[in-house]
Amino acid sequence: MTAALQGIRVLDLSRYVAGAYCAKLLAAFGAEVIKVEPPGTGDPARAVGPFLHDRPDPETSALFLYLNTGKRGLTLNLKHPQGREILKALARDTDVLVENFAPRVMPSLGLDYATLRAVNPRLVMVSISNFGQSGPYRDYKANDMIAYALGGYMYLNGHPQRPPLSGGGHQPAYQGALHGYSGAMAALMARQQSGQGQHVDVSIQACMASIHQFTINRYVYVGRIQKRLGNRYQRAHPITIYPCRDGLVSLAVSTLEQYERFLALTGLTVLLEDARFATPFACSEHAASFDELLAPWLQARGKHDIVHRCQENRIPASFVNDVAEVMDDPQYRFRGFWHDLDHPVAGRQAYAGFPFHLTATPPVLQRACLLGEHTEDILTARLGCNRTQLADWRTQGVI
Repeated sequence: MTAALQGIRVLDLSRYVAGAYCAKLLAAFGAEVIKVEPPGTGDPARAVGPFLHDRPDPETSALFLYLNTGKRGLTLNLKHPQGREILKALARDTDVLVENFAPRVMPSLGLDYATLRAVNPRLVMVSISNFGQSGPYRDYKANDMIAYALGGYMYLNGHPQRPPLSGGGHQPAYQGALHGYSGAMAALMARQQSGQGQHVDVSIQACMASIHQFTINRYVYVGRIQKRLGNRYQRAHPITIYPCRDGLVSLAVSTLEQYERFLALTGLTVLLEDARFATPFACSEHAASFDELLAPWLQARGKHDIVHRCQENRIPASFVNDVAEVMDDPQYRFRGFWHDLDHPVAGRQAYAGFPFHLTATPPVLQRACLLGEHTEDILTARLGCNRTQLADWRTQGVI
């Protein structure tokens, strides 16, 4: 079976999350992705735990192993003139170059897009940065918390009577990666028509602003700024998270029909006669009082009983899964989401797969590379280097 991106060559210069995940997606669909890392230390993600058996090892970083599946490993010192020349030589027959350095870095190395385009006019270069390659914020440093804050999501997240909350994990970086991947694919398709590559400039800040749902529209249409609602929804209730006898459940009772069925299920149909609780919208205006009346029913039951009863009555409900429960969830397992991969140092571990299925060219998950694992093979095959040349470059700290 031919992979969707078979024949596409990618140089992945990225560090940490955004560029690495973008290139991981390209690799999953069959592109030959070369992970370019500094000799000796490698991608700084290799120093990020957790590590196997809690012993720091650059080959067992869970973050690195997840982000770099399916790639080949090349060590190359881009601070060395010869290292930069090698990269330019590799770029001559490369289709996509992915990087997520600060915008000043590639130009300072003499590896800006204009320079690389002169080497290879068909090259698509994907640059993912906190604020993009231009603008007053261009050279500012940032992290995920700042991206949540400037993107408007932190202001929306949390309890209305308390300060805003940051989101969890590296989601802004993953948004940058997904938009970088989309941009790369669009640029490759455009190249089929024009024969020319282009520079894909991704701003993580803009990625976060682009995925707002109703909040931007409300402000544009009526000038209203969305406030924090905690785990509630502003126009219907109960849409929230509730504690029960043995955990937490998430309910999403949004229509009048669902609301009436839910009150019948919980023995609270009498509340329909009270104007405060006659509809989901009215209930949202008196949510605290409603929750107090509902609490005894919830506390008398376990989460599985509650969720299954709701589902039987066509009422949206779910468990609030922790990570162990996510990995054991039957829906993920049925769709083959988790994959066991063998790694020569980290051993056999479970990895998250991909949320999409393609019937003809499905993504393939393969283990991450060791640091510099394929350096000699790549430079020999792509540049025709001999053993003496490779040995000299190792001595000089180039590879």
